[in-house]
Amino acid sequence: MPEGRIVKALSGFYYVADGERIYSCRARGLFKKKGAKVNPLVGDWVVYDAINEEEGYVMEVGERTSELVRPPISNVDQAVLVFSMFKPAFSSLLLDKFLVHTEHAGIDSVIILSKADQVPEEEIAAIVAKYEAIGYRVIPTSTKQPRGLDEVRDILHDRISVFAGQSGVGKSSLINALFPGISLQTGDVSEKLGRGKHTTRHVELIPLAGGGYVADTPGFSSLEFADMDELDLAEAFRDFAQRSPDCKFRGCLHVSEPSCAVQEAVAAGEVSRERYDHYLQFRDELKEYQRRNKPW
Repeated sequence: MPEGRIVKALSGFYYVADGERIYSCRARGLFKKKGAKVNPLVGDWVVYDAINEEEGYVMEVGERTSELVRPPISNVDQAVLVFSMFKPAFSSLLLDKFLVHTEHAGIDSVIILSKADQVPEEEIAAIVAKYEAIGYRVIPTSTKQPRGLDEVRDILHDRISVFAGQSGVGKSSLINALFPGISLQTGDVSEKLGRGKHTTRHVELIPLAGGGYVADTPGFSSLEFADMDELDLAEAFRDFAQRSPDCKFRGCLHVSEPSCAVQEAVAAGEVSRERYDHYLQFRDELKEYQRRNKPW
């Protein structure tokens, strides 16, 4: 049977691309992976059975190199995290939460600062310096000036990239500016709620001229720490993971353990105190999530 990639999932249909042709497929039966049931995801390589030139059935899901729960997508090379500098204002707390999830999934992240024309340059420079010191690439952008668009095009070339970020930050507007032939719905920010009124409804892979795909995904208002324990959380902070081999105890959680290299780095100003405070907050959220979902 032929193979293809799922490029869109909508209302129980999986749109499988095989070369220039796309088949609208239903899933046939249950799929299992290492003993667990799995549902096909956008990004999956699948074996499909075509019943005509437009329709078919997904018969088998291939192995995944990566997988995200929110947004539901697999086999991506990088996450492009778009964060607004203005309406909604930049949130380092939410960015750190996104970075925890992409690190835990084993996916590299590029940080895009949208609406960079709306704030003083020193605000942008401080954010760039902070996250570049950790090891992330940060690209300030503006669709009005324009600014940073060529850099973003370069990082997307020949890669599968998932776009993610809070509602209303300009993900779809940025994609439209990068690739004018693509028409996507954009989210306007509500003055009262501070979040998008009209946002993307589904995940879809968009082929790029010259190679690669981008995915525009639904906006987010929260992310929970499912499928993660305390050590996973600690290791998902890249700046902590770089120093944890120097901690006295293996599996150090960097909270109250003696001779903790991370706590020492925070005290010395080598690790952001704000990032560390976010880590402690996420620990509390993780414990609360585990309490609510504890099997009885």
